[in-house]
Amino acid sequence: MTKTKRKKLPRPKLTRAMISDMFALWQNMDPTPKTELNYHNPYTLVVAVALSAQATDIGVNKATKALFARADTPEKMLSIGEKRLREYIKTIGLYKTKAKNVIGLSQRLVDVFNSKVPDNRGDLESLPGVGRKTANVVLNVAFGQPTMAVDTHIFRVGNRTGMAPGKNPLEVELNLLKVIPPEFAVHAHHWLILHGRYTCKARTPMCFNCVVSQICKFKDKTKPAG
Repeated sequence: MTKTKRKKLPRPKLTRAMISDMFALWQNMDPTPKTELNYHNPYTLVVAVALSAQATDIGVNKATKALFARADTPEKMLSIGEKRLREYIKTIGLYKTKAKNVIGLSQRLVDVFNSKVPDNRGDLESLPGVGRKTANVVLNVAFGQPTMAVDTHIFRVGNRTGMAPGKNPLEVELNLLKVIPPEFAVHAHHWLILHGRYTCKARTPMCFNCVVSQICKFKDKTKPAG
């Protein structure tokens, strides 16, 4: 039997020491970063993350404030039903599909997992509307596992800095998991996403106000206006 060759990942442009220095700087700024999604327990976290696809955390939080006050367990969500759930989340993009998925994942949690959110990727990804990225967020935030959920912000930071280049989110994720020092692994996801959201922005990165600018390999660093 011939073995299939494993595809090589793009080579990082930063040394491990440089990457360690980057995370030390982020840690110094924010020792215990948190998700900006509001949630009450692992179940509401799953729902919030599933709703956040192609939507902002702010928008999701506005919609889930009333929803989670009414339904913070799978059973309570099922009692609301898909039609009424749509009314709670209609301000979020793709709300009809998301309402269907939330009811579907709630039903599966009740039927298969005794209403408890599983703490492993395979079971999480068996839930309707839960893909690899959502599973990684839940495993990291709810269960403290050192996973890496690559969204557009982390994909951009991984490539721009040279820390974890990749042509797609999976390549960036696998590269990050290889190069991030273990002592920073649990919080790494949040440091990266917050850096991409507020400093290393898509159109106009704030390189002039970036604590890791001297380490970052981004060529077109921006300067303050004026």
